[in-house]
Amino acid sequence: MKKSILIASVAMACMPVLAQETYVNAQLATDDLNGTARYVGMGGAMEALGADISPIHSNPAGLGLFRKSNFSISAGIVSQEGGKNFGGGNVTNVSFDQVGFVWANQINSSDFVNFAFNYHKSRNFNQFLHAADAMQYASQNKQSFAKNKESNDLLYEYNGTRPLFERPYLSCSLIDDMYAQTLLYDSKDPNPWGYYDGEAYQLDRSHQGYVGEYDFSLSGNVDNTFYWGISVGVHDVHYTHYGEYSEALVGDNVHFPGKFGVTVADDRTITGTGADIKFGAIVRPIEESPFRFGIYVATPTWYSLTTSNYTTLASQGRFTDGTSANRNLASREERYRFKLYTPWKFGLSLGHTIGTQVALGLGYDYADYGSIDTRYITDTGYDYDRSSSDEEMNRHTSATLRGVSTLKAGVEYKPDAAIAVRFGYNYVSPMYKKDGYLDPGINSEGVFYSTTTDYTNWESTHRITCGLGFQLSKWNLGVAYQYSTQNGRFSPFTSYQDDETAYDDNIVGDMKVSNKRHQVLLTANYTF
Repeated sequence: MKKSILIASVAMACMPVLAQETYVNAQLATDDLNGTARYVGMGGAMEALGADISPIHSNPAGLGLFRKSNFSISAGIVSQEGGKNFGGGNVTNVSFDQVGFVWANQINSSDFVNFAFNYHKSRNFNQFLHAADAMQYASQNKQSFAKNKESNDLLYEYNGTRPLFERPYLSCSLIDDMYAQTLLYDSKDPNPWGYYDGEAYQLDRSHQGYVGEYDFSLSGNVDNTFYWGISVGVHDVHYTHYGEYSEALVGDNVHFPGKFGVTVADDRTITGTGADIKFGAIVRPIEESPFRFGIYVATPTWYSLTTSNYTTLASQGRFTDGTSANRNLASREERYRFKLYTPWKFGLSLGHTIGTQVALGLGYDYADYGSIDTRYITDTGYDYDRSSSDEEMNRHTSATLRGVSTLKAGVEYKPDAAIAVRFGYNYVSPMYKKDGYLDPGINSEGVFYSTTTDYTNWESTHRITCGLGFQLSKWNLGVAYQYSTQNGRFSPFTSYQDDETAYDDNIVGDMKVSNKRHQVLLTANYTF
């Protein structure tokens, strides 16, 4: 056990905290490319082309192009390339992705008012993450020790007799509390407070679940030159992860006289609902030309969420009696509610058709994820929970996340009236800044319930798509394939450097990770 007194610039005093943190919230705020096989096969570039139900969640004006009523249902298979099954999850899963209908209501010879409902899986969380590397003079428990440096006097005063989060000014994260009451404190040592250096780490985690979006839409067609639409969306969040983070540590006290290991097992769920509103328009500026452009805007999704976790800290090593054993050192189970407001989203799109054989689509979306508003509940009323912005966490979010641009391009070619061939490309710019990190010591209400210290700065996303469509009387059957790839830099915890004592540094290198996903999607579409 290393003893240390760290300088004030390194130490991070802990305060009472209640809400959620940037890296978890970012996962809840983003969307996948998903919907009907035609929409996916064309890379999502259909916000100006319309006549497909999927743009209901981006540009609902596209539903104004329907001249006949329509019903569609979609499902498929999603698989992560290079992943390994862990935590009860599977790298390959069947996914129910979309179901909806459009009721076309003709007003006169050229005008329509259409009603629609659609469900689609806007976010599929299924992902497996594995990372392992060597490290020197660094560890997760060393970070917890540093966070409590300025409160060492209080630690001695309370002598470990009260839970860390019940001590004045010592309300750190749950993982800090678990370490402080077990690994960082040795009552048999004359100088009982210290930390252990690590030699290597390994993380295995399974992310599972989805966000389901239910959209209700009203759209219209004015003289086949102007199309408008509005939709109200309800979002249903089901997110779970189970992870095991292990470190090989070096011990030198009476409890751990040699090398030993610790494992943090973390089981977390996030559930809740949200709502948003989307507005859109499509204009055909030249009467004799099928060329058209679209504009659209989406309000923030206003989420009300609940997170709960069960976390354990266990050790593995050779103990003072000469035997090897596993010991459960501590466990925590917590639950709390918070709110999350995603950013506004804006979009522009272009569409053009050449005869009855070719359709071309191009689109651009923008959302500033640095403006995500994390909020904590201030008062629970009979009909509405009042909340306030977590200013410190929002400043961290602004410093970590950035505005994201999404580019979409797609083409559909019909060599025959009954057959369609589709290709698409979808690019999403990086959400995370390269120098972003998970700040474990900000005076925020987003730290206390944290049970993990790792973070990944994911880079840009590239999606390549293709598909086929077959017209069979009133039925249209479609199949699409999507390949998406995204790289990132993973860190097990945030590094810091001590300006006075080198051995008090806690520096660990980041490593490259990737998320490569394959999707095969089938859609059955019926016109009536």
